[in-house]
Amino acid sequence: MADKPLSGRRVLAIVTNYGVEQDELIVPTERLRGDGAEVTVAAAEDRPIHTLVNDKDPGQVVQPNATFAEVDPADYELLLIPGGTVNADTLRLDDKAIGMVQSFASSGRPIAAICHGPWSLVEADVIGGKALTSYVSLRTDIQNAGAASWTDQPVVRDDAEGYTLVTSRTPDDLDHFLAEIGTTLRSS
Repeated sequence: MADKPLSGRRVLAIVTNYGVEQDELIVPTERLRGDGAEVTVAAAEDRPIHTLVNDKDPGQVVQPNATFAEVDPADYELLLIPGGTVNADTLRLDDKAIGMVQSFASSGRPIAAICHGPWSLVEADVIGGKALTSYVSLRTDIQNAGAASWTDQPVVRDDAEGYTLVTSRTPDDLDHFLAEIGTTLRSS
């Protein structure tokens, strides 16, 4: 049997324990695992992750593989930051999560963020000079943080400023987002 396209690749997804957008966590982790990647879902605490659908309706409950304190970002090739307004707003206030974002960017490893996920990039001060997209309400925050540009496109990949950044707007863009993550992982 032939290897899957992402066999041997290690992805770290970081979320809080409440408020991550269900499809922005579950669809990428399932698809990446299906393509052979080893995906670790790290949460702020060692308790179930309660996802939401459209930021308001209860979604699936997911058990994390680890906590932020238990993972070493150096062990992974790509950082995945799902959105969800509550998740993203809480995540950007977590020093360990922001430290992981900074670790990936400073070491030149790729980061993929969707929807409100780029708030963590703003907080980590790693988007200066980058082109990206996000949920539209983050546009001003991103521009004020020094991004080169914000565009309303399904996916934006930027290889400038020392690391690759893949961003998307909403769960509707997941196919584009995941295709670009796959390309990024295969080329790294």
